[in-house]
Amino acid sequence: MEFTVGGRLEVRITQADVGKRVSVRCRCEDGAPGAAFTDTVGVLTSWDTGVLRITPKSGRSVHIAESTLVAGKVVPPAPARRSGPAATFTELARATARAWQPVESEALGDWRLRAAEGFTRRANSILPLGDPGMPVADALAYAERWYAERGLPAYVQAGTGAADSQEALCAELEENGWRREVSAEVRIAALAPLGDQDSDVSRVLLHRTLDAPWLKRYHRAGADPAPMLRVLSQGPSVWFATVPGDDPEGAPAAIGRCVVDGRWAGFGAIEVSPEHRRRGIATTMMTALARTALEEGASAAWLQVEEDNAGALALYDRMGFVTHHRYHHFRSA
Repeated sequence: MEFTVGGRLEVRITQADVGKRVSVRCRCEDGAPGAAFTDTVGVLTSWDTGVLRITPKSGRSVHIAESTLVAGKVVPPAPARRSGPAATFTELARATARAWQPVESEALGDWRLRAAEGFTRRANSILPLGDPGMPVADALAYAERWYAERGLPAYVQAGTGAADSQEALCAELEENGWRREVSAEVRIAALAPLGDQDSDVSRVLLHRTLDAPWLKRYHRAGADPAPMLRVLSQGPSVWFATVPGDDPEGAPAAIGRCVVDGRWAGFGAIEVSPEHRRRGIATTMMTALARTALEEGASAAWLQVEEDNAGALALYDRMGFVTHHRYHHFRSA
């Protein structure tokens, strides 16, 4: 990370650079012995009363006292990925939302309030893609009332780490007292290599509707299945996969879901019973779903995975998925 001009450290950013991606170095006032400086890269989301707020792709805003700055510069947007299909943040956010549709929704300007009786944060959160048509603080207050009327906590799903993502909104949510609860990666890959894998897909059963065995393996199945069934069954072209197992109660060895939507195939609910893991079943099941999606005209794949799911992350690394951006669920205080 180079900050020098002619060997000298320079601060080459000002308050006029708010909204741009920057790289800064500051003195560590209370750091560990020997740690004289710390570097931060992210979007400069505010610079007020002597304090800079920088929001990196992790979504966690960093506050830096102006008095500690020793160097800083505007840097280009994150470099284009060398693998995976080209996509904008907004395109992917819309595609993922169509694959995970709520029971009820309402438009608030370019925002959409979504509810599904509490079944998953994705179907019970605000999707803020643009201008809500009023100040953000007023829109958040309206959303809190909307969710309270339904007996639900208010969440906002905001993304970071892509060229047109929402670091500024993440910072504004924090300023309004919202706290981040869960973060996940949105990963993408070319679809054809997934379908070309050498897997015996004959044991994978594909069907259009949910059945009892599939639900027995699904970890989110609860006492009230109605909202879950509505969310999982909706989408442009929905497929469910089952790999039968030897469970005496009829739970399959593995399940999965894929939603085909134009060029995109979205994978989700990929679950393998503990006793059948590390046998390639998840790969085989995703291969079968990918081949079906290719037949329907899709060419690119996406999936969402929480950042602490080490096993899934390793699987998707092997399958060629790369991180496109991250999304975070912020909850009202």
